Amino acid sequence: MLDPSVAAVRLAVRTALSALDDGAKVLIALSGGADSLALAAAAAHEARPRGMRVTSVTVDHGLQDGSARVAERASAQAAELGIESRVVRVEVGTDGGPEAAARDARYGALRDAAEGAAAVLLGHTLDDQAETVLLGLARGAGGTSLAGMAPARRDERGILWLRPLLALRRSVTREACAALGLEAWEDPHNADERFSRVRVRERVLPVLEAELGPGIAEALARTAEQLREDAEAFAELIDETIEDIVEPAEAGIAVSVPALAANPAALRNRIIRHVVQSEFGVALTRVQTLEVARLVTDWAGQGPIDLPVCTAARRGARIVFAARSAGLG
Repeated sequence: MLDPSVAAVRLAVRTALSALDDGAKVLIALSGGADSLALAAAAAHEARPRGMRVTSVTVDHGLQDGSARVAERASAQAAELGIESRVVRVEVGTDGGPEAAARDARYGALRDAAEGAAAVLLGHTLDDQAETVLLGLARGAGGTSLAGMAPARRDERGILWLRPLLALRRSVTREACAALGLEAWEDPHNADERFSRVRVRERVLPVLEAELGPGIAEALARTAEQLREDAEAFAELIDETIEDIVEPAEAGIAVSVPALAANPAALRNRIIRHVVQSEFGVALTRVQTLEVARLVTDWAGQGPIDLPVCTAARRGARIVFAARSAGLG
């Protein structure tokens, strides 16, 4: 009889792969931990009858003693599952702190390895989603951040990222590995409380469960799903609106003041953030966004606002965003 945990993981992967054509190539991000190992085993099983080619990449960050050995072991396990596998070693920088730098290096390697693949499969679980929502809440990052990780997302390079296990608890992947006789690696960083995500996992979520009752992780994941639906709806509204209210400006872009004023605050603020993100590649904080919005709603002749990389200034019936190096034009 098939173990329920194995069946749950296989069903989740089968559902995710249903969006892809038969014979497609898929890439598994394989760390050797229980989540990605259970994902790889399920992908190998589900892809076989559809003639899909499954490959895996294990990224060795070189941040721990024995990391090369761990990476080679994960790659060997993939090969035992019938998956083409390889190890990629990366240099981890320092920008944004150790967690962010390692993540940037890892995703860079995965993007490079994804050439020719229909999708990249990631092993994030419901627990990871709950932790992401709590971390976003602590940063005051707003609805977009609280929406967490999307189960499917196509990036600016056209790569499709799939997270088939977002509805499953981490315990299910561990049970699946045990049932399949797969020995998962336990990353010591997952118990290192220097990292904020680990503190959320080991301290914050258990306290919430103890004080507010069970089901907190599931509730946070549902919240993320609802906020993601809202974010997608806002994105559609912005796409419909923005072509009519923006125009090129010297060294930047300009937005119509009357059009911004006619929109509700939630949509107005999102348009401002979207314009700056799209044109200059930086994300505004809420404080910065509200200061720009005051050029529309509370205009009293105030001067230009300094933002990351650019400035915002009111010029008649337009808000002009210009690269700072180009001056105010």
